[in-house]
Amino acid sequence: MLYFLLEWIKETFDPAGFGVFPFITVRSALAAATAFLISVIIGKKMITWLGRMQLRETIRDDLNLKGHEEKGGTPSMGGLIILFAIIFSALLWMEPTNIYTWLIIFVTLVLGIVGFVDDYIKIILKHKEGLAGRFKIIGQVSVGVILGSVLYFYPDFSEYNTLSTVPFFKDVNIDYAIFGETLGWLIYIPVCVFIITALSNAVNLTDGLDGLASGTAAIAGMGLGILAYVSGRVDFSDFLDILYLPGTGELTVFSAALVGACFGFLWYNSYPAQVFMGDTGSLAIGGAIGGVALMIHKELLLPILCGVFFMETLSVIMQTAYFKYTRYRYGEGRRLFLMAPIHHHFEKKGWTEPKIVVRFWIIAILLAVLTIITLKLR
Repeated sequence: MLYFLLEWIKETFDPAGFGVFPFITVRSALAAATAFLISVIIGKKMITWLGRMQLRETIRDDLNLKGHEEKGGTPSMGGLIILFAIIFSALLWMEPTNIYTWLIIFVTLVLGIVGFVDDYIKIILKHKEGLAGRFKIIGQVSVGVILGSVLYFYPDFSEYNTLSTVPFFKDVNIDYAIFGETLGWLIYIPVCVFIITALSNAVNLTDGLDGLASGTAAIAGMGLGILAYVSGRVDFSDFLDILYLPGTGELTVFSAALVGACFGFLWYNSYPAQVFMGDTGSLAIGGAIGGVALMIHKELLLPILCGVFFMETLSVIMQTAYFKYTRYRYGEGRRLFLMAPIHHHFEKKGWTEPKIVVRFWIIAILLAVLTIITLKLR
């Protein structure tokens, strides 16, 4: 890990310029650059290898969307590029003695493995259903339980383990320990499970157009990085009247690595995509976003910061619920949207794929800005 090496060089030789490396802002910039370069450099070779191994996307016959038939045969499982870039960059630049470093790497890596197994079954073993839903849920729930248990029971977190910042209200924090500190885990851990499961599935649902999930995730990652930075600074947290969380500044470095990896992947995933991320990337990214939000106790801001992911998921839930209700009520299922998730609805309306993606990016940027503004609109 480069962090220890740089610290040793600084303390031993005291060379000019090495004093900047302990700063979170410097390491964050280097983490983003490292992850971006790794994604771009290994991305081309990985795409070639995926194509040679015939690890290609199969387009569903029932989609019936103009232009999607041309996507058939595009290399998939490109999430391996993102996963490797994030993990390598994080290990290189994050502080190894910080517990948040290993917690977020655990969440990202395990969910990436779950996604990889799903992709392996679908693409290599040619079983279209992929990993059985119950096994995928078991993986997501297990990660949520472990993360929630550490955040709740680890002694260093006891002062604020059940608190979460409430947006738009000054000096107001929700406390999950409504049954007392002893039983607070009965609410807090299920909340962690829900957020990890919901975010990983939400990014998975969003990954339906070239560059949509990777670009939106990069925007969300930038917002999370800012939130992690101010939460880990006693001066900023005091000025903004938010929880001061010692050590969470390291999550800024991780968020920067996530942003760099997503932008690097976008180099090849933008329209027309040369590679798709698959569940390997979407589950890992979603879990990472949810994990960082939980660690900095800003999970109540996720509906705003991740509004695009929320909108995509909500459209599927609304479509399914309305179809079942109308089938029961009228004997014939009806639809709220032309197709769900909602990005397919706009495709059905005749919007081009790049236009949908760019407009969703614009919405994501505005929501990220609003999320940061909520720290003062209180």
